Amino acid sequence: MQKSTHPYIVEITGFILLGMVSLFIFYSPTIVEHGQSLPNSLLIFNTIFLSILIEAIPFVLIGVFIAGLIQVFITEEHIQRWLPKNRALAVVVSCLIGALFPACECGIVPIVRRLVAKGVPIFAGVGFLLTGPLINPIVVGSTYMAFGNDLRIALLRMGLGLVIALIICALISVLYKGNQFRKTQASMIVNNHQKLPIYERLKAMWHHSVDEFFEMGKYLMIGALLAAFIQTFVSSPSLLGLGDGILMSTVIMMGLAFLLSLCSEADAFIAASFRHLFSQTSLLGFLIYGPMLDLKNSLMLFAVFRFRFVIVLMLLITFTVLGVLMLTHPLL
Repeated sequence: MQKSTHPYIVEITGFILLGMVSLFIFYSPTIVEHGQSLPNSLLIFNTIFLSILIEAIPFVLIGVFIAGLIQVFITEEHIQRWLPKNRALAVVVSCLIGALFPACECGIVPIVRRLVAKGVPIFAGVGFLLTGPLINPIVVGSTYMAFGNDLRIALLRMGLGLVIALIICALISVLYKGNQFRKTQASMIVNNHQKLPIYERLKAMWHHSVDEFFEMGKYLMIGALLAAFIQTFVSSPSLLGLGDGILMSTVIMMGLAFLLSLCSEADAFIAASFRHLFSQTSLLGFLIYGPMLDLKNSLMLFAVFRFRFVIVLMLLITFTVLGVLMLTHPLL
């Protein structure tokens, strides 16, 4: 009995600790109002942490509700009918369908987890993971507006992002066959709710969504804390000063996108502020790499998939984005 309750004790303890930190950060302005002095850096940390959470949570909620919908209403037979049996065609279809999901890079993780648990091949799951936060209509529209109604940069972000996602999915399809879940995830029970009344199915969808939110939410909070810490205590100008030449400047902008962990629906406005300092290739590195990989979704990926698989995926994303941008730079 003690062995079975141990995971719940760990979960509850983690949420209590994160809740205490969140309450302290949230009420720090009140402490200042009552005469207690706090360092200015802590107040900045407070603001950035809360802004990251406020940006991300709505999309995580969308993601977990879609995950609950998939869990209850989508069967393995549905997926087998919708996904082409030809591997190359399945790679293309998964990337194109992923573009229709209105989720940011952290909100897409629970969706992909449920799809893979339902029988979607891991390479197709990666297709959803990469294109969902990058090519959906909200992101394209925000990029268009952020760069002064520049349709070219929005189309380049969408087109190059799709090409990069296709290359990565093709490589994953060759390298990996199984679902690559961690042991704790591999035993995930996929229940068949098709025979239940509609009320019971909606109730089950709600329960799955709540469970998914609390499971993914703690990794989102940890990622937000780390990203806020980096944004507060690591000087962006010092990082930007390291970029000399097209290769290094692109690497720096990709690294900045990873560390800042901005929501993909808003990152274009930050990228636009650097357009007088960096080339279009470097800006595209920021705009494409961030939605595919950042601190927040990296932690969530490690929580779901095997460590080695996530490391390989991170390396593939990094070198593919950098390689494609370097090859296309003379044409941009």
